[in-house]
Amino acid sequence: MNSSLVISIPPPSSSLLSTIQHSTYLLFSLQYGGSIQITEDRSVFCPIRSPYHCAIHFSHYKEHFSSPIMDGLLYYSIFCQNNNRVEREERRMKQTFTVRQKMGALFIILFPILVTQVAMYAMSFFDTVMSGNVSPEDLAGVAIGSSLWMPVFTGLTGILMAVTPTVAQLVGAGKRDRVPLTVMQGLYLSAAISVLLIVLGGLALNPILNLMDLEESVRHVALNYLFALAFGVFPLFMYTVLRCFIDALGHTRVTMIITLLSLPINVFFNYVLIFGKFGFPAMGGIGAGVATSITYWCICVIAAIVVYRNEPFSGFQVMRRFPAVAWSEWFELLKIGVPIGLAIMLETGIFAAVTLLMSNFNTITIAAHQAAINFASFLYMIPMSISMGLTIMVGYEIGARRPTDAKQYSYIGIGMALMMSTLCAIALFIFNGQVAGLYSNDSVVIELTKQFLYYAIFFQLSDAIAAPIQGALRGYKDVNVTFIVALISFWGIGLPVGYVLANYTSLGAYGYWIGLIAGLALGAFCLLFRLLHVQRKSKLVAISIG
Repeated sequence: MNSSLVISIPPPSSSLLSTIQHSTYLLFSLQYGGSIQITEDRSVFCPIRSPYHCAIHFSHYKEHFSSPIMDGLLYYSIFCQNNNRVEREERRMKQTFTVRQKMGALFIILFPILVTQVAMYAMSFFDTVMSGNVSPEDLAGVAIGSSLWMPVFTGLTGILMAVTPTVAQLVGAGKRDRVPLTVMQGLYLSAAISVLLIVLGGLALNPILNLMDLEESVRHVALNYLFALAFGVFPLFMYTVLRCFIDALGHTRVTMIITLLSLPINVFFNYVLIFGKFGFPAMGGIGAGVATSITYWCICVIAAIVVYRNEPFSGFQVMRRFPAVAWSEWFELLKIGVPIGLAIMLETGIFAAVTLLMSNFNTITIAAHQAAINFASFLYMIPMSISMGLTIMVGYEIGARRPTDAKQYSYIGIGMALMMSTLCAIALFIFNGQVAGLYSNDSVVIELTKQFLYYAIFFQLSDAIAAPIQGALRGYKDVNVTFIVALISFWGIGLPVGYVLANYTSLGAYGYWIGLIAGLALGAFCLLFRLLHVQRKSKLVAISIG
C-alpha cells in the first residue's frame, strides 16, 4: 500500500479540540499501519508501513503532542496490535509491577539468549568432539588452540558488550535518537580491535607455542587451527556489536534464530573438512577452525541484513549513515567495556592457563582435561545467559529510574540460575560416563574425563551466583570492581592454590581444578557484597533525583 497522510503539528499552546482532531487522523493512519516522520515544515508525514515504525519516530517528538490522547496513541501503536509479532516482542521492554510479571519478562528475554549461547558454544563443542574422534593428538591440538583463543575472544567481545547496557539505558530513558551513533561507533571499534588482534596474534603465536612442551603433531594442529580462526575475527566482532544492539531492544529471539540457522552450517563444514568428505582433504582439527570461520561470516552477514531491512531495527537507521569516528563515544564504550572484557578475560584466561600448565602432563591427561572443561563451559551457558538477560533488564530499569524493579530482577535472576545449575549438577553426577563417551573412543581418556567431571559439578553452584551478579552489575554500569574481584580471586588465589596442589601433593592434575573451584567461590562471595552496595547507592540516587 502506498497511501500516505500529512498532518500539521499543533503548537504547544493549541487547544485540546485541535489536538483531538489531529489525533483522529493519526489513529486512522495507525489502524492501517502508518508510520510517522517529521518534515521540515513541522508536519507529520505518514507513509503506510508498520505501527512500531510509527511509534519510534513519533516518540522522538512526543513533546509536541503532550496530551493523554497522544499518549494513548503511542500505547496503542506499540502494545495493542496483538496480531503483529513485532509489537508482541516490544512488550518485553515495558515496566512490570509484580514478581510474576518480572519472572515472565525475564524469561522471555532469557530463553532466546540461552538458546543463542548454547548454539554459539555448540560450535566449540562440535569442534572438540569431532576432532577427538579423529585422534587424541587432534583433540589435544584443538584444546591448546581453544585455550589460547577463548580468553582473547571472550575478553575482546566483552569490551564490545558495553553496547548492551548503553543501548538498554538509552532506550529506558527514552533517548532513542542517540542509539544509532552508539551502534555505529561500536562497529568502528570492532573493526579496529580486529585489525589489532590479527597483527599482534601473528607476531606472538609462534613464540607462545614454542614455550610449551608439546608433541610436534599437537603443536601443528594448534598453530593451524588458530590461523584458520583468524579469518573469522572481523565478522565475529562485528556480529557481537549487532547482536548487542538487537538484544538491548529486547528482541533476543532474533539473535536466537540467526544462530540456530548458522549452527547446521558449522556442523556441515566440520564434517566435510575434519573428516575429508565430498572430495575435500581430511584436515582433522585444523578443519574445525576453517569451519568455524566460515560460520562467523554467515552469522555476521545474516545479522547485518536483519538490522538493515527489518523493523524495529531499520527504524534506527543503523548502517544507513556512516558518521565520522567519535572518540568521545569510543571512550564511553571503552570505559564500560574494558573492565568487562578484562574481567571475562581473567576468568576464561585462568582456564586457559591451567590447560597450558597441564602441557607438562601427557597427551591423554590434556585431552581428558579439555573434554571435561569443554562440557563444564557448555553448562556455564545457563548462568551466563541469565547474566546477559539481567544486563538488559537491569539496564532498562535503571535508565527508567526504577531501582526497586532493577533490584527485584537481580534476585530473580540469581534464584533462577541456582535452580537450573543445581539440576545440571545432579544430571552431570548421574550421567558423567555418557558425557565422557561423547569426547573420545579411547577408554583411558574416557575414564580420566569422568574423574574431572566430578569436579566440574562444583563449578555449577559457584557460577550460578557469580555470573548473574556480574550481569546485574553491568546493567548498573558498575564494572570496575568485577575486574578487581576476578583478578584477586582467580589469579591471586585460584591459580596459586591449584599450582601448589597439582605439583606438590598427590592430587596431581586434579589440584588445578580444586584451585579453580576455590577462586570461583571466593569471587561469587565478594560480588554479592558489591551488588548489595550498588543497589543501596542506586536507590539513594533515585530518591535524591526525585
